[in-house]
Amino acid sequence: MSPMRLELQHVSKRFGNVAVLDDISLDVPKGAFVSILGPSGSGKSTILKLLTGAFGSDGGQISFDGAPLDPSNRHFAFMPQRDALMPWRRILDNTTLGLEVAGLSRGEARQKVLPLFAEFGLEGFEQHYPAQLSGGMRQRAALLRTVVQQRDMLLLDEPFGALDALTRMKMQRWLAGMWARHRWTVLLITHDVREAALLSDRVYVLSSRPARVVRQLDIPLDHPRAASDAIARCEQALLETLFSLKENPDD
Repeated sequence: MSPMRLELQHVSKRFGNVAVLDDISLDVPKGAFVSILGPSGSGKSTILKLLTGAFGSDGGQISFDGAPLDPSNRHFAFMPQRDALMPWRRILDNTTLGLEVAGLSRGEARQKVLPLFAEFGLEGFEQHYPAQLSGGMRQRAALLRTVVQQRDMLLLDEPFGALDALTRMKMQRWLAGMWARHRWTVLLITHDVREAALLSDRVYVLSSRPARVVRQLDIPLDHPRAASDAIARCEQALLETLFSLKENPDD
């Protein structure tokens, strides 16, 4: 097994009188695609905010490459639910934004980004504005902006949740192919059972708030994946876990 890139051990978080995370333990091996699945409001996105340093935990420990996590080390590249492209910047200059924030000049950032436009299916659209692109193309631009920063790990917060069903499926297949080529270390937040089964090496299922890990499902299938009996069985196992949460909300 690959060495652990990220480890959460007995992590908890409260906001005032509201307990959001309760004794969360999970890990992400280097080069793995790991998903967190759970009901709406269960605290999935709170985990990402702990990792990026938006706030601290109230208990437990978070480690990165075997050492306590220091948010100032900028291990993570984060892609939010919406593409967050700036409408007044052309696509080329949207994709360079993270590099510019990190200190590169616009010219240097463009030199790093331009060779990737073809691989991300954006060649020929460098000078377009976000409003001129489809939803799927905007998401590919947002992911390009994320991965070109060359951080140790990608954090994806329901990146395809706002897309229509057909575009979402196409983007899932595209991301699976990209990941199979690059083997990024990825932590994905999702509420889509099929997405989790198609993309993930491992899925953690959270309970309702206060969130606990109620299931870890390892999926030792080759990438990229297509619909199959094995995938259907994984989906069914995840659905049964989620349905049991609704039937037993206090469990």
